[in-house]
Amino acid sequence: MEIEQLLRSTADKGASDLHIRVPGPPVMRIDGKLIPQVDLPLISPADVEQAFEQVTTESQRETFYRDLELDFAHSIPQIARFRVNVMRQRGTMSIAFRRVPFEIPTIDGLGLPQICKDLVLKPRGLILVTGPTGSGKSTTLAAMIDYLNKSESRNVITIEDPIEYLYKNQKCIMAQRDLGDDTKSFANALIHALRHDPDVILVGEMRDLDTIRTAITAAETGHIVLGTLHTVDAVQTVDRIIDAFPPEHQRQVRLQLSQVLEAVLSQTLLPRAIGRGRIAAFEILIATPAVRNLIRTSKTFELPSILQLGAQDGMQTLNQTLVSLVQSQTVTMEEAVMKSSDPNQLKRLIQGY
Repeated sequence: MEIEQLLRSTADKGASDLHIRVPGPPVMRIDGKLIPQVDLPLISPADVEQAFEQVTTESQRETFYRDLELDFAHSIPQIARFRVNVMRQRGTMSIAFRRVPFEIPTIDGLGLPQICKDLVLKPRGLILVTGPTGSGKSTTLAAMIDYLNKSESRNVITIEDPIEYLYKNQKCIMAQRDLGDDTKSFANALIHALRHDPDVILVGEMRDLDTIRTAITAAETGHIVLGTLHTVDAVQTVDRIIDAFPPEHQRQVRLQLSQVLEAVLSQTLLPRAIGRGRIAAFEILIATPAVRNLIRTSKTFELPSILQLGAQDGMQTLNQTLVSLVQSQTVTMEEAVMKSSDPNQLKRLIQGY
């Protein structure tokens, strides 16, 4: 099996992902839907092994055989870069390729909320982009960093697993660290980044307590920290950060978070009603004085009401965004209901009562 040709086909078809797994043909995810490539032969264990050999180095293969897991990046010149994960399943390898275009998308080109431009230019604080796997968090952050790179002179350090979009120095100077090749952990990389005179730090994933703790400290000490979490809405994001700490530390963490948090952007992707492609729907929580007070006093259960009434501060609930997308006929009612955490409220909002 010629994996390079298959990856070229993935890019040509506009697929976001390619899955190589026994048994079955290759499967591409196009506009969010898994499409088996039935015109291609079924994949054998030998085919997967061959593909693995073609896209990995000797040291990467050694890592996989030791850990039975592997994340890395693979490039095809002039075509695309791919974020690759290899794992074992039922005694055979399974390989997933996530396509990452060479060209960094813009905030305007993606149709992201304009507040993204204001947030990334802030002098300090914590900005979180959250959502399920495959919801476009990395692309949103890349667009924000690209806007910063064109707008302000800053020292930017990113810590990623693996590096996806490649930045060139424009007004900013950029350093990108790859987990595994350039550093052993997000937490350690974040600690050492603070000694490298950064203005902005991007943490690819805030996946453990040490990373969350260090990110909050970095934001406290005068840096802009951007990070991602796998949470489905803004309120859950705040609770997840606090709950990551032992109970005896949570009161202090609430105080710290209330002081450093600037915004939470929770996103999900929906297929467009007409044509191809997907569009992101956002829930946006801005850290106004009222929001900071609710976090500090352990009243995050009141945040949804702040979100619903905070349009003048740039806030919006996911349902409010979905209503706008349905009414503009950008997405269908059925898709919006599937993505909503409160479908009944969504239907009432669309019907106007």
